[in-house]
Amino acid sequence: MLNRANTPSMRILVCPSGFKGSLTPGTAADCIEAGILAVEPSAVVRKVPLVDGGEGFTHALVASTSGTIHQVPVMGPVGEPIESFFGILGRNNDEPCTAVIEMAAAAGLSLVPSNMRDPGSTTTFGVGELILAALDAGASRILIGCGDSGTCDGGAGMLQALGGRLLDADGVPLPTAEGGNSLLNIASIDLSCIDPRVRGTDIDVAVNWHNVLCGPGGVANIFGPQKGATPEQTQLLSLAMDTFADISSRILNDDGVRLNPGGGASGGLGTGLRLVGARLRPRYEIVMQYVNMLGIFEDCDLVLTAEGGIDDQTPRGKIPAEVARLAKKHDLPVIAIAGTIGPGARVNYDIGIDAFTCIIQRPMTLDDAVSEAERLTRESAESVMRMVEVGRMLGRSHSRIVG
Repeated sequence: MLNRANTPSMRILVCPSGFKGSLTPGTAADCIEAGILAVEPSAVVRKVPLVDGGEGFTHALVASTSGTIHQVPVMGPVGEPIESFFGILGRNNDEPCTAVIEMAAAAGLSLVPSNMRDPGSTTTFGVGELILAALDAGASRILIGCGDSGTCDGGAGMLQALGGRLLDADGVPLPTAEGGNSLLNIASIDLSCIDPRVRGTDIDVAVNWHNVLCGPGGVANIFGPQKGATPEQTQLLSLAMDTFADISSRILNDDGVRLNPGGGASGGLGTGLRLVGARLRPRYEIVMQYVNMLGIFEDCDLVLTAEGGIDDQTPRGKIPAEVARLAKKHDLPVIAIAGTIGPGARVNYDIGIDAFTCIIQRPMTLDDAVSEAERLTRESAESVMRMVEVGRMLGRSHSRIVG
């Protein structure tokens, strides 16, 4: 006979993204769980925090699969040694050994001291070292998250770490790990000495699909200033990316390298990774494929997701929209919790988000909202669950009337 005392009142899946500048995905998930349990203490809550490829990408995927984190020393973005890491996902015996790398762990902007922020000199060399470390650990598949970078070297440093040679017009190798400015002198790339294991490994790269390598909307012009480049440095970096694109086009036999979707991700690292056989994919596609593989929507009653903002851009690949689309394949209700509600947010009703709410319920400054984000998110989740409980009460009342 079923022991009702041990029967969960609800099974709730919590799949938040982070609130940029205030809450990591993991913290957001913890806050939402606390709000749920304040109302439904017997609920079973499964937390699957989701990330977009930047900081936190590795730990989120590793935690959700009971995988392992591996510490490894690498060269940081300013050429100094740092302690970095990669992850190995938990797996069944018949699954490939999959490593997860976030480029920000070796070349992220947060690793660049504020007085040294010059994307013309920072390097992705450490990213290549992480790839080699993952291969040494037995990885046969690698997921690389591109985001939160402090570099703009086209992945040149990464290529050099893997064994590639960047040559000037006289065939002389360019200096190692000297950043995007060195690409102004590049004339060819020799990939013949790349570690052969790289070509034999399935590498998927989660990128912002809207980031391109060159032009007015290219990575140097759009993100260079955010990474500390002056107008003069930005112009030089843009020229360097043009030169790098010309050479990459010949190697890849692709005339569209300058404007290929995702090629500008993480300061052009997306294009550099293409040169060693990696596949660029929209970051939400990789994250959602991974989530779908976990089977997390099975045996579930309700899905709560969250992000810093919900607006008319959310359906364009943002995590709450992708969570909702997958949840609807299982006929599950979806509620989104947001830091802000922006223009056109109602379009999200059409893609599977059944309701959304804002954590800010009174006038407050941005600084106050950021500092109180944990409490606000917890209380918002509690309010959501109280509304859900009202709906369940109405459902029971209707059942009695019909019965």
